[in-house]
Amino acid sequence: MRYWISTMACTLLVATSVQAQMSFRIGDQTTAPETASVYRSNLRAHSLAEPPQSAEQKAQPSQPGHRFIPPDSLPSLPALDAPIHGIPEDGSATSLAQLLSIACSNNPTIKQANAHITAEMGKAIQAGLYPNPTVRYAADQIGVEGTPGEFHGGIISQEIVRAGKLRLSRAKFLQRVQAAEALAVAQQFRVCNDVAIHYYQLLALKQKIKIKTELLKSLEDRAVTTREAYQMGQANNAALRKSNVDLRRSNLELLQLNNQSQQTLRTLSALVGAELSDVDGVLEGLPTDVDFDGLLYALYENSPELLAAKSKLEGDRITIQREQVEPIPNLNLEGGAGYDFETGETVAVAGVSIRLPIFDRNQGTIQQARADMARQCAEIARIQARLKQDLSAEYQKYVTATQYLQHYREFILPDLREAYRLTLESYQANRETWENVLMNQQDYYQARMEYIHWLTEWRSSEVLLDGMLLRGGLMAAQNPTPAGHIDSVPKPR
Repeated sequence: MRYWISTMACTLLVATSVQAQMSFRIGDQTTAPETASVYRSNLRAHSLAEPPQSAEQKAQPSQPGHRFIPPDSLPSLPALDAPIHGIPEDGSATSLAQLLSIACSNNPTIKQANAHITAEMGKAIQAGLYPNPTVRYAADQIGVEGTPGEFHGGIISQEIVRAGKLRLSRAKFLQRVQAAEALAVAQQFRVCNDVAIHYYQLLALKQKIKIKTELLKSLEDRAVTTREAYQMGQANNAALRKSNVDLRRSNLELLQLNNQSQQTLRTLSALVGAELSDVDGVLEGLPTDVDFDGLLYALYENSPELLAAKSKLEGDRITIQREQVEPIPNLNLEGGAGYDFETGETVAVAGVSIRLPIFDRNQGTIQQARADMARQCAEIARIQARLKQDLSAEYQKYVTATQYLQHYREFILPDLREAYRLTLESYQANRETWENVLMNQQDYYQARMEYIHWLTEWRSSEVLLDGMLLRGGLMAAQNPTPAGHIDSVPKPR
């Protein structure tokens, strides 16, 4: 059974944990563009949940957009002795499903990817917030002819944002939230694929060690037989030395397999974020026929890398719209009241101002935004070409491994096993030498080692074909913010 079901289960679990971390209050600026996904809508809906309020706060009238919610405290540093989740307490071997569950909980790159989602959501919230009003106290002509001055009073000013700038800014960053979500799924595939591949490699090494141990016993018998033949004058010194060399080489190969097994187990422990003692499972399986064109179509439709790139492209399209309306001036309104000491009357003041887009009409930023969109179109084409190239290479490995497995199962292993059986029967009937029996036995063992090698190749290719060809479970999670983005002002837009 393919492991991608467990992978997607981990994806849903992590997505749920991301939603649980959101506790934002956007106010009345929460309208999302129609292109928002259902997942992101659920995420944003969860983020709009109000924090617990006291009785005093509930008694106050509701004023959307005017609530202040303190930010979350800084995350604490990870403890060196932090508890590891998912390890069997009885010391039993760990299955692939358990390993995937542990990796989704402990792998730091998945936590990084989830943090990127939270950060991009924060940008979307900030980009759509209305400017704060400004309050000032004004006093004119202080000290003229010994008086307090002409006018003393308070003035409040407010910038009125026009042309839907805040809506476009928020829509742009919500597209980046979508890209961050897709990249988080890609990171989970990377982790789960690496875990599965190392898991199958470890199972293969355990079987190879078992076969190599049996082969070493066979070579020991061969060395003893050659030594006896040498003492009886039926073998020369060269044959004796060669049997000793073969025995030592086989012993070194067994040591190498044990070292590789320990190294693979340590790598697997690093990927899942927990110290493992052993794994349990089945390496055998029946390959299925796959179609290259069907795999390529599914890859183009479902690849999280491609989905993230398309979300970035939509964000770049919105960015162009946002920068095109930037020259439309906002209104700056101000008004206030005070006392005129010269006339002895209470007076009011009012004013309106706008910034005239005469010289700076945002030409350069619009040009940059268009260039970013053109570059992102080329990036999507590049990703598609790379996916096709990677799929072609992995498909060839899968087909080759399938062909080898079929021939080994149907012809090579049965023939060699039968040859070994017939030789052993002939030896028991004094029609064959023990040397030939041992040689046939070694050929059969060597074929079993090759069969396990192709089983490992097939399993690795199967994992990658099911897992969107993604590898690198300990690479830092990719940042959804594209290169060359427009964030040249303190407030993102």
